[in-house]
Amino acid sequence: MNLKFSPKLVSSVLLAIFFLFYFIGVYWSFEPAEMDLKSMVKADAIADGVTPVIGYTTTTALIRVTEKLWDKPGGYLSNDAMPPSVFLDNIPSWEFGALEMIRDMSLIMRQGFSRSQSQSLENKQLKAAQPRFNIDSTRWAFPSSEGEYQKGVKSLYQYRKELADPSTQNAQFYARADNLRSWLKEVEKRLGSYSQRLSASVGREQANTDLAGDNVAVQSTATATNLTLKTSWWKIDNEFYEARGAAWALLHFLKAIEIDFDSVLAKKNAKASLQQIIKELEASQQSIWSPMILNGDGFGFLANHSLVMANYISRANAAIIDLNELLNKG
Repeated sequence: MNLKFSPKLVSSVLLAIFFLFYFIGVYWSFEPAEMDLKSMVKADAIADGVTPVIGYTTTTALIRVTEKLWDKPGGYLSNDAMPPSVFLDNIPSWEFGALEMIRDMSLIMRQGFSRSQSQSLENKQLKAAQPRFNIDSTRWAFPSSEGEYQKGVKSLYQYRKELADPSTQNAQFYARADNLRSWLKEVEKRLGSYSQRLSASVGREQANTDLAGDNVAVQSTATATNLTLKTSWWKIDNEFYEARGAAWALLHFLKAIEIDFDSVLAKKNAKASLQQIIKELEASQQSIWSPMILNGDGFGFLANHSLVMANYISRANAAIIDLNELLNKG
């Protein structure tokens, strides 16, 4: 039987496929909303038949934030090679920003929060989990990115189970000021980088301060005295969504820290500082009403979403620096 396809029919089919992919892409591009961490901790503790102990909330936050990478519309998109995912870049950028915060948190949990001192043994579950989060986020071949992340989460569940078991003393979580400061130092660097990259959306001249503060400091290769920072127009939205994903993940981690490090924060009179950081990050998650990320020039006619995000990120970073100073005081 000979099938004849008229040009009109072919055009209609292609147009229908285009709109189908378009609407699927729009749906998959919705960012996850903020999670109710306290409710999740309570529900998980009841399901596990345990009473939450120190570290239970932070571990739960790390688990749930990581699970959200694939437990959202479209699943995990960063390594998809088929349409419409292959044409989407905002959510993959969001996923990478969240992943960077996940990697930092899993590392400090392995090297700091779970260890009493530098000479103590690592927790075997965290030792198994942390490297799995460092696999290339775009890897689709076996083992796939999300497959490794899921194995890492499985180890975190086991660590949390042991943490809440009174008969198991090999799993610990030490809520100390020095541990918290170590993690906040890494967060400072992340937020500082995001702030610079977002601010560069309009392009600006900046003095080279790489060696400032040390008159005998040297570097491997010479660089210009004045630097021109400018984010490519094609990467504006990527930078924006990566920072937004990182802020989303960090928001949940800080809410968990507020609970697990309650006594430390109270002793240092630092609760208000932490709550201010949380408020700045919550503000960075406001709904975006524009169909695209605009890149107006500073005080120009159009808005510049990157500069607005940079403002919230910078304010949060400044508050984190202040919090670190409070934690450093006796």
